[in-house]
Amino acid sequence: MGISRASKEKFVGLSKDETERLIRMGWEDRTTFDAIKEQFGLSPNEFVQFMRLVLTQDAFKRWRRRIYRHGHLKNESARGFKVTRFKCSRQSVDGITKGWK
Repeated sequence: MGISRASKEKFVGLSKDETERLIRMGWEDRTTFDAIKEQFGLSPNEFVQFMRLVLTQDAFKRWRRRIYRHGHLKNESARGFKVTRFKCSRQSVDGITKGWK
């Protein structure tokens, strides 16, 4: 199954910073698919296609396995809690975590 031309054009239109931010959001457990859709306009299926396109095959398999095991964290309706902000309190505006080496 391939990625549609329209989806590829949508992904190519993203800047390098936006692409890196989306990848970080994909790996974070606290960021839901709803937050990604609100900020970037990508549905969960489009986001999976995006991750398939930008990650290596092994990294994509690890990510999909993680999402499968912790999928309830990515879907806001399946969570047992509500997150009111999109970023960690230790995170600065540019997305770099403070105090971590």
